[in-house]
Amino acid sequence: MAQGGCHCGAVSFEVEAEIEYLYACHCSLCRRWSGTQGVVVAVVPNAAFGWVTGEDQVHTWSHPDCDWHSAFCPSCGSALPGRNDENTMFIPAGSLSRGAEKARICDHIWVGSKASWDEIGGDGKQHDEAYEA
Repeated sequence: MAQGGCHCGAVSFEVEAEIEYLYACHCSLCRRWSGTQGVVVAVVPNAAFGWVTGEDQVHTWSHPDCDWHSAFCPSCGSALPGRNDENTMFIPAGSLSRGAEKARICDHIWVGSKASWDEIGGDGKQHDEAYEA
């Protein structure tokens, strides 16, 4: 089982699975959200995810021009899990405190729009745009 939460402790969650695969997005939207080269997330089935505390505290923001949204704690600003699509949740890797010890980045997406200073390392497969299963 994996567990995580925000920095201030107001929000916590569990995932009924060990996190093995991570996905790194290098698009401009994720760069602006994180303030870094992008975001690294795990993607899990909705049925495996559950809020433990603070679900009512989670704030979201949706981009008005595309299917992109973020979730965060309003108290400390930590990135939090959110809806990835109809069947899955995204979980920011940095919000995980337990259960991701063996996790590795398996795919880098939107590499075609990465920042000029972003140097990708590791063995993860690189995709110019979105990941296609």
